[in-house]
Amino acid sequence: MNEEGYKVGITSVFPCSYLEGQQERLLIAVDERLQNNLSYSHLMTEGFRRSGDQSYRPHCPHCDACQSIRVLVDQFKPSKSQRRSLKRNAQFDIKISKSLSDHYYPLYEKYINTCHRNGSMYPATVEQFQGFLSSKLTKQLFIETWHNGQLICVAVTDVLFNALSAVYTFYDPDYKPNGLGVFSILTQIKICHQYGYPYLYLGYQIDDCKKMNYKNRYFPHEKFVDASWLEIKSP
Repeated sequence: MNEEGYKVGITSVFPCSYLEGQQERLLIAVDERLQNNLSYSHLMTEGFRRSGDQSYRPHCPHCDACQSIRVLVDQFKPSKSQRRSLKRNAQFDIKISKSLSDHYYPLYEKYINTCHRNGSMYPATVEQFQGFLSSKLTKQLFIETWHNGQLICVAVTDVLFNALSAVYTFYDPDYKPNGLGVFSILTQIKICHQYGYPYLYLGYQIDDCKKMNYKNRYFPHEKFVDASWLEIKSP
């Protein structure tokens, strides 16, 4: 199968990981010409995402619930609750690394084994940690949040040609009341400003899935619908 002249594969149908009773199928970018930062950046503009070094896009037979979302960084205005998040977490220190460090693993393991005991990633392993979060496709940022000398959160972020992409965030479950997931997205938006990037990609919004329906709360944003980006200006 070809996607704009490039070879892509298509998986068999399998049970959906997010919506009960639905069937899932993926397009996979298998062409060697797509295995680089520029091509990966282009694929993101076409609704793709990555896991490890594999770029994919949902191509489900009877469902289009997964919608890629990107925040319009220059126009973004934090909501009242998002401003409270910034204020609540203002005492934390933010550091940026450009490589996946082994010293992140204990935090990752604690997060997966505490917060996702019912998920497919449980139990955490070093091999899973490295394979899922590292990538040869693109440069990466690892946005660290520290409190009193303790690493409490890492936001894994891809660097595209004109955007950042939020890949995955893991944090110390003891800090769950701080809402570090929200705070990390707000921090990534701020870093996009600093880099001069107009977009922050947040992945797939799934309205009917509790763990995947939080990404449409950052306005304005765009959704990838029917092969084009649709701007959503307000709630």
